Amino acid sequence: MIPQIWSEKLLATMINADRNGAAELIDQALAEGVEPWQVIADILDPAIVQLGCLWEEETMSLAQSFVASKIAEDALLRCIPEKSDTAHTKGAVVIGNIEDDFHSLGRKTVGLFLSAAGWDVYDLGNDVPAEELLEKALEVNASVIGASAMMQTTALNIRKLRQLIDDRGLTGRIKLAVGGAVFNWRPDLVAEVGGDGTVRNAVGADELFMHLQTEAQREATP
Repeated sequence: MIPQIWSEKLLATMINADRNGAAELIDQALAEGVEPWQVIADILDPAIVQLGCLWEEETMSLAQSFVASKIAEDALLRCIPEKSDTAHTKGAVVIGNIEDDFHSLGRKTVGLFLSAAGWDVYDLGNDVPAEELLEKALEVNASVIGASAMMQTTALNIRKLRQLIDDRGLTGRIKLAVGGAVFNWRPDLVAEVGGDGTVRNAVGADELFMHLQTEAQREATP
């Protein structure tokens, strides 16, 4: 079965609150040899993006969106890589949904992938003020902050975080990764909110954060 059909079927289970059906579909894909990262990137992620579109178009209720997100989270946990046993850490990162945003699935997905890849992840949760994200980054010596938002209205709140970083003279030394469904269908929004980079899904999060941390360390060197 091609990924698009898998994804459409998964989206249908989410919308219909069919938790068992979603689990069976993911297990079937894995049993048929689809790699876990492919399930996330090619089946789960497109379904999540479509959920975001439906929410933005106000064709889903809050209750439907909540249940669908929980089903998507269940599906994700069936595919997530195990945390590395190595004692080496790549460094600290701070992530959170920006102020007024409560769509946690994408952020949690990124956090799980980063943790599995060897990062020390400080996840501040939903509805996090820009000031709190920056102060935590300074506290734990993080070079990268990951700010998540699902909708354009909340994504624009990331601009305050960009302004705070710049006003504190930390431009370049603390990089701003942005993510969420809205950035997939509005890629120009990355620059509009002052982001230093984004990826379509959590599979690429480790590479992005490594790149941004390397840039930040280079710019911090006298």
